[in-house]
Amino acid sequence: MASNGARVKVSREPRRQLNNRVAWITVDDGATENECAVADISPGGAKITTEVEFDVKDRLALTLLADHSKRYPCEVVWRRGKTYGLKFVVAEAEAEPIAAEPVGAV
Repeated sequence: MASNGARVKVSREPRRQLNNRVAWITVDDGATENECAVADISPGGAKITTEVEFDVKDRLALTLLADHSKRYPCEVVWRRGKTYGLKFVVAEAEAEPIAAEPVGAV
């Protein structure tokens, strides 16, 4: 198969390898907290692994620091055994406003 054009480089989000840094996931509206390891993280999500396979709902919260109360709401986008792909969910109040076109613009 021949290609006439130059290869187009696909732009991806920057990823940060965390070498299985310890973090915590919270499920059941804060009722259950489990330790996990963050394999990599990007501005849009993270890949985590757990010691034991357990039933993770579609949504959970991720805490990256033991002494930090900030929990990042996440949506589970894929599962492979004890490894999970997470997408960070941004609340509408935190989202950047979309610039509206001026009235009368053509």
